[in-house]
Amino acid sequence: MRGPSVTDWPLYEVFVRGKRGLNHVHVGSLRAADAEMALRNARDLYTRRNEGVSIWVVRATDITASSPDEKDPFFAPSGDKVYRHPTFYDIPADVPHI
Repeated sequence: MRGPSVTDWPLYEVFVRGKRGLNHVHVGSLRAADAEMALRNARDLYTRRNEGVSIWVVRATDITASSPDEKDPFFAPSGDKVYRHPTFYDIPADVPHI
């Protein structure tokens, strides 16, 4: 009797923050037996050139996302709330990352 194969392992989505980046960016997916293995494998696979400073691994089944097909009705409620958009004032040049 054989044990579980690699294809039975859960799928993890991998996000890496680069040295110059402020945000984690989705770089790919991998399968691993657990989160620790996923983290080590993501490091080895996606940061081989020492470009990352932080890695997130998230089980794909734990991600809930909006559907691109429903983008108009899903995001429409915010369209009538113009006060949420910074169009009524100037942002000073010395304010970073806005």
